Amino acid sequence: MTTGQRADARRNYERILAVAKAEVAGQGSDASLERIARVAGVGSATVRRHFPSRYALLEAVSRAGVDALVEYADTLLDAGVPARDALLDWLREVVDHCITTRGLLAALSYVPQQGLVSDNSCFTSVRDAAAPLLARAQAEGAVADGTTTGDLLELVLGIVLATDGHPGRTVTAHRLFDITVAGISPSR
Repeated sequence: MTTGQRADARRNYERILAVAKAEVAGQGSDASLERIARVAGVGSATVRRHFPSRYALLEAVSRAGVDALVEYADTLLDAGVPARDALLDWLREVVDHCITTRGLLAALSYVPQQGLVSDNSCFTSVRDAAAPLLARAQAEGAVADGTTTGDLLELVLGIVLATDGHPGRTVTAHRLFDITVAGISPSR
């Protein structure tokens, strides 16, 4: 939203965003843009003017969740938590946020038509927040060199996607995450 918008345009934006948050919370990332427009009391063209794509709307709806993940990464960096523990705690938080915040998984895993994940600002924000955690863990030898934040996020998002619809989804997702971290080979 542009800060120089007219007052009525700002009100429309805020009303559309509020309705979109409620719709995405209830229906997930496939929430109807037409229904959002109807409930917000605006035309679909107004919705598209503010949010030119479904992703733009999901990005705005998911911004608070993304910001919380970024803030948590910063908190862990400053908390004096061992590097490996900080990284794993943060990745578990990504799992939990994606499970409890409908639409966040879609916003983080969206690949623009150009095929560049770097064009996904939600993913980029979360990836960049993880970079210092990963770098510290790698410097301490707790994570293999060559592992990227993108790799870690894609694993986590895959786990969240794989557990969609499972009863006890959070428990299953955490179990799969722990298996991923430990590896499938028995300890020697």
